[in-house]
Amino acid sequence: MNLLIASILMAQPGAPAGAQSGQAGGGLMTIIMFGAIILVMWLFMFRPQRKQQKELQEFRNALKKGDKVVTVGGIYGEIVEVSEKTVLIKVDGDVKLRVDKQGLVKDYSEAEQK
Repeated sequence: MNLLIASILMAQPGAPAGAQSGQAGGGLMTIIMFGAIILVMWLFMFRPQRKQQKELQEFRNALKKGDKVVTVGGIYGEIVEVSEKTVLIKVDGDVKLRVDKQGLVKDYSEAEQK
């Protein structure tokens, strides 16, 4: 942003008219380049990240009893009970853990069937 402002302010008031038109063209190219960089960043970084977050939120909203899931910490378990914000998962034998839905990242029930 500072580079953009600096390139715009480079036009000197006492310079000949030809020198100012050259600077204006350079300033326009700078603005176009910044626009292109922002577009590329949006296409390759922000857009895929939003898509991934949306898919993860849909996964968490569709959780049901019997789904096999993995937590952020790498704990594998089967869902026993689903409430609004938490999930009770059966880890091993009679061991059950109550975790926040935001801590679930993956459904591995379909992967086991293949």
